[in-house]
Amino acid sequence: MRVSLPAVCFVWQIAMIVLFGVFIRYDEESDAHWIEYRRENNITSDIENDFYFRYPSFQDVHVMIFVGFGFLMTFLKRYSYGGVGFNFLIAAFGLQWALLMQGWFHALNPETGKITIGVESLINADFCCAGSLIAFGALLGKVSPVQTLVVALFGVTLFAVEEYIILDLLHCRDAGGSMVIHCFGGYYGLAISWVLYRPNLHLSKRHHGSIYHSDLFAMIGTLYLWMYWPSFNSAITDHGDGQHRTAINTYLALASSVLTTVALSSMHQKRGKLDMVHIQNATLAGGVAMGTAAEFMITPYGALIVGFCMGIISTFGYLYISPFLEKTLKLQDTCGVHNLHAVPGMLGGFIGAIVAAAASESVYGREGLINTFDFEGEFADRTPGTQGGFQAAGTCVSIAFGLVGGAIVGFILRFPIWGDPGDDNCFDDEVYWEVICLWV
Repeated sequence: MRVSLPAVCFVWQIAMIVLFGVFIRYDEESDAHWIEYRRENNITSDIENDFYFRYPSFQDVHVMIFVGFGFLMTFLKRYSYGGVGFNFLIAAFGLQWALLMQGWFHALNPETGKITIGVESLINADFCCAGSLIAFGALLGKVSPVQTLVVALFGVTLFAVEEYIILDLLHCRDAGGSMVIHCFGGYYGLAISWVLYRPNLHLSKRHHGSIYHSDLFAMIGTLYLWMYWPSFNSAITDHGDGQHRTAINTYLALASSVLTTVALSSMHQKRGKLDMVHIQNATLAGGVAMGTAAEFMITPYGALIVGFCMGIISTFGYLYISPFLEKTLKLQDTCGVHNLHAVPGMLGGFIGAIVAAAASESVYGREGLINTFDFEGEFADRTPGTQGGFQAAGTCVSIAFGLVGGAIVGFILRFPIWGDPGDDNCFDDEVYWEVICLWV
């Protein structure tokens, strides 16, 4: 650890500095030539700079990545430092690598060979990191900090490729990332975890659990995620009605999933008590599933139906599916990302496909239909039915990238060079952190 972790951090950060120096430049709205650009394009005020429109959403997404995801992973009684600390590490490295990877695919100027970045680039970089953070949830407590960086390196790379295929080549709409973020990140982490199966993980059973205050800290993460999820789904949607509608639909789906989660959790317990695991996680499933369809005309009651169903499906997954997968498929999923991200993300992608296929001019209007699905240029002749088919295909692409890419990365992480914890020392901060006082 004293050699490998500092070496990886120093070398990779120096590589980022070099690559940024070669490729990254400010875009026209963040460059000092903005005044000239504003005059040439008849822009009357600085308020029209995209920063003032996008930065509030960027703040919300940034809080979700670092505080929401971080604290959600502090539920383990002896792994709170690792949960929030390694989340911090993955995101800090991942956002830099994401700016490069996404820039090469989406913002590379063929004439200058440079990538230009602005506030929307920062939002997309955070989205890219989210896929790796979701994957980390399946591996929580079982991997070393160097392994988490490797997961982020390959996760961001795979994300950029599958995002390009789904959004650019297939021309899918997925503003909130049900497909490209949650479905991919969930199956990516599950595939890695399956390859890294530990037959003797029961030796760390004494550490694998929560206590009162660790669950309370995790609930802080849940509440931050729950409150800001409408911003997450709407952050990069089209200005105007698209962003407005996305926030409303996400807001409603999240509220609906809370009630069904509480209902099912209480029904399962003989005395009607609630399980904090369900409340921390399944209450967010509505936001995950609305990522694709939120900007479509799914209707407010449709959003409530999605949240209603996702709360039930996610809670059912924690109750029955996760134990079944661990027993039969040897799948050790620490945070239950299968139930919060993988399945709701997959279903969200297919829900988006159905809603897209059902779109019509009578509901959207001709201009609204073109604007919502971006039926312009080479896609001007695409019909809603065809769009629905491509949306479904995009979901399948995200699943394939997650499973195949995760299996390959898992085999890379199996090499005995990464300093991962022993089977009897998993889920314990003392392996990688200087712990002054440990509450037990």
